[in-house]
Amino acid sequence: MRITTSSALLVGAASAFSFQQDAQQVLGGATDKLQKVASGAASSWADKVKEYEAAFGSMTEDAKALFDEIDMLVPNAFDSLPPLTKPKKSFRKPDSAWDFVTKGAHVENAWTQSNADEESHRVIGGDLADYNLRTKSVDPSKLGVDTVKQYSGYLDDEANDKHLFYWFFESRNDPKKDPVVLWLNGGPGCSSLTGLFFELGPSAIDDQVKVKYNPSSWNSNASVIFLDQPVNVGYSYSGNSVSDTVAAGKDVYALLTLFFEQFPQYAKQDFHIAGESYAGHYIPVFASEILSHKHRNINLKSVLIGNGLTDPYTQYPLYRPMACGDGGYEAVLSESECQSMDNALPRCQSMIANCYESKSWLSCVPASIYCNNQILGTYQQSGRNPYDVRIDCEGGSLCYPGLSNIDKYLNKEDVKAALGVEVVESYDSCNFDINRNFLFKGDWMQPFHLLVPGILEQIPVLIYAGDADFICNWLGNEAWTNELEWSGHKDFKKTKLSALEADGEEYGKVKTSGNFTFMQIYGAGHMVSDTNAAPYAASNHH
Repeated sequence: MRITTSSALLVGAASAFSFQQDAQQVLGGATDKLQKVASGAASSWADKVKEYEAAFGSMTEDAKALFDEIDMLVPNAFDSLPPLTKPKKSFRKPDSAWDFVTKGAHVENAWTQSNADEESHRVIGGDLADYNLRTKSVDPSKLGVDTVKQYSGYLDDEANDKHLFYWFFESRNDPKKDPVVLWLNGGPGCSSLTGLFFELGPSAIDDQVKVKYNPSSWNSNASVIFLDQPVNVGYSYSGNSVSDTVAAGKDVYALLTLFFEQFPQYAKQDFHIAGESYAGHYIPVFASEILSHKHRNINLKSVLIGNGLTDPYTQYPLYRPMACGDGGYEAVLSESECQSMDNALPRCQSMIANCYESKSWLSCVPASIYCNNQILGTYQQSGRNPYDVRIDCEGGSLCYPGLSNIDKYLNKEDVKAALGVEVVESYDSCNFDINRNFLFKGDWMQPFHLLVPGILEQIPVLIYAGDADFICNWLGNEAWTNELEWSGHKDFKKTKLSALEADGEEYGKVKTSGNFTFMQIYGAGHMVSDTNAAPYAASNHH
């Protein structure tokens, strides 16, 4: 049986529906294990991993043995090891080309006046001196994506040559009162602009590469920021590389801080972070970073994670039942294939447990490669869409032909000019080098669910899942929410699921205890946000 090296945008490509970009892409071609042994081919990982050792720490003998084991179990697993930095070609415009330039150093230097009750302190906390935000007003008539007020631009980390692109759309309803939402796609390495055009944004792109208005956009009742992160994703660029979620969190905090400083008219409204797939990693880190700053201008009120990867140890055992007929849909795999997933699970969970304990790339990388090949690879070879167990994969590795329309549109020179884009290279929905950087940094299997209890102590958390998705399925998301250790754990776990209804019609199940909510959405795949269930849920959650 041919083994694939990790369903690479596995969970990420939260690129709106486009997370497809994440799951289905294969990190590297693989050869038959027996063929490799017979040929006497020597392991190649040792040479390829030297750069990683220099950056992240040298290997112990135990780690070397583990990497040797993976090299035997998954031949050619390390062939796709990318360089840590692969910059995009770009041309930076002068500040004079932008309508607004907000300097982080000015924000950092603002102090309150001392008073009898409190000593003088910085108005806004955080290391902001090296960050600047460049913004332009986007003329709605030029692109026709929406008629509302909109802005685009770059957050610049001058010290590290990082430039994150964003596109903001004001609410169609009442922007002075409606909430503000940051939308994140996953991958890791997938652009949130695919979320904009393929799932929940103000317009879609049709087969003629024309803009098609979406009356059900989230910005019908909320102002929405779509962010290309980490760097070198979508229209974002850098001479360096971000390869872990924690580093990306610092950038997001700076972006939001400077955005609300530049546009204080949006700063007092409720603010929410929402995202899908690998955003199940991103959001706990980003929310924790924001909440760690006592003095801030970000009015964070809740977070929403749709079909996310958050607790791999608890979620990976649920891949087998979802693929084998126990998730509410017919089995995709044969009995023997289901058995092979069962056989691989104990070793997979043991490796994830070691990653959780050490949090080191030396143990987390092998866990990612082994589990994704032995557990996810079995499903991948079925030809079924990993984002929807009801349909086959069509349109290449990302399984949805319509995604290519978005790439074509965002590569049009008039579109790039209207948005102030500085990337010279072609726009791609997903950057697979970034995906591999995250995996080979060990980010994939990190226990970011451990941050959720601290978030729950301060704001509500909603976990929602379309029940036809395989790659971040509802069974796994229900399981980790039930097992999460937090102050309300016992009450949440014993709470029964009840009907989720709209206009008298049941469309899912829901359970809530304290600040924690889990939703199962009927008949939806990985891109459940397009069903409008998530925004409805958010508006009715606390």
